[in-house]
Amino acid sequence: MSIDSAILAQLRRILGRENLFESMEKRIVYSTDASKAAAVLPDLIARPTSTEQIAGILKLANSAGIPVYPRGAGSGLTGGAVPVRGGIVLDFEIMNKVLGIDRENMTALVQPGVITQNLQKHVEKLGLFYPPDPASSDFCTIGGNVAENSGGLRGTKYGSTREYVMALDVVLASGEIIRIGTGAPKSVTGYDLVRLFVGSEGTLGVFTEILLRLIPLPEHVETVLAHFPQVECAAASVCMMFSRGITPRAAELMDELAVECVRQYKDSDVLPREGVFCLFEVDGPRFAAMDESERVVRICEENGATNVARATSEAEREHFWSLRRAISPALYNLGRIKLNEDICVPRSRLAEMLARINEIGERYSLRIVNFGHIGDGSIHTNVMLEHDDEALRKKGEQAVGEIFAAAVSMGGTLSAEHGIGLTKAQYLGKEVGEKEFSVMVRLKKALDPNGILNPGKFIDVFPHSQ
Repeated sequence: MSIDSAILAQLRRILGRENLFESMEKRIVYSTDASKAAAVLPDLIARPTSTEQIAGILKLANSAGIPVYPRGAGSGLTGGAVPVRGGIVLDFEIMNKVLGIDRENMTALVQPGVITQNLQKHVEKLGLFYPPDPASSDFCTIGGNVAENSGGLRGTKYGSTREYVMALDVVLASGEIIRIGTGAPKSVTGYDLVRLFVGSEGTLGVFTEILLRLIPLPEHVETVLAHFPQVECAAASVCMMFSRGITPRAAELMDELAVECVRQYKDSDVLPREGVFCLFEVDGPRFAAMDESERVVRICEENGATNVARATSEAEREHFWSLRRAISPALYNLGRIKLNEDICVPRSRLAEMLARINEIGERYSLRIVNFGHIGDGSIHTNVMLEHDDEALRKKGEQAVGEIFAAAVSMGGTLSAEHGIGLTKAQYLGKEVGEKEFSVMVRLKKALDPNGILNPGKFIDVFPHSQ
């Protein structure tokens, strides 16, 4: 789509020339995101500085039928920020202020461009804690986290972003500004619109201010490393922790292939030569956390762990976690192309799901690497392709389809954290029924009747036959 000169002039009046970009260089930068799922040039990049500017942009775009794509850091993994039909990318880079911290009521009011880790560090200096911790927290934004309902390493105990969003200022497609939610600790006044908008992937409205719930900063953290001969032992340990009253704040797994990749990428004597690698963390009052970590050690040993060690210093704890963070870049030792998915199943079926994935990999002669947050049943399963060949990619996608079907058949989901976006749209029918999808479509049409907000994503299609 090309944007005519009259509309361009109006956009300049709203934003100023300094915050509206149309050069080819800028358009290329904003043509894709971290998924690399597609690259489509937008017509313009707008960098708003206020809710009022966004309202003006959307009112104009809605009247002219111009697509608009909200964008945080572009760190999404399902193509949610790709401007597939041209139009305007809304870049929140300079709407990045922490507008206020209420220590008494333990809340933070932020703009959507705030970097997640920056907020975490800011509130921790005040003895407060913002738990959601996506792996990309050092560069992803709060607005993007809200749009995708991001989870992360601490989700086992603390849940996802949704649990911490209390209120939102939202600009609708029409340019209308609404405030939903409340700063009160609880409310049952009308429909829960906040939960509707969180995780909506930019298809229902644009967030401009976000009120977040904070909690007290845990006094102490204990980290436990464990090696198990097989995945089943690790999964049994996690289930036993919960049954014995322990809720770890993190429970992370690297399967044998993941360990092999990380060892090639970053050698360490704490990686097992055989079997799987796990990290568990507990937090709370110092002596309570220390007692829980001892119980975690005993549970791991009871379930056949071949080595269990507690971090004895912050440096050792950081080393343990550096191995977990090294997985994503290390995977490219196995192939140039990575089909990265984020299924989730009930904890009790985790070992069964991993066995099914291995069976699928063997049947398709593909190497599939698994790691993730086993405390809440989330598995990042990565189908690795040695090269970008059409036939090989098709085989990989067939394997992914079978993995999704298996996850759903076990009472799970085809996306725990990354959303649907572009890359998973073709699989949506495996989990969502036609009637349920029709409800989503009616909501979309009610809030965005002209379909200008992040078009071309999951809400546009329903692949029920797949």
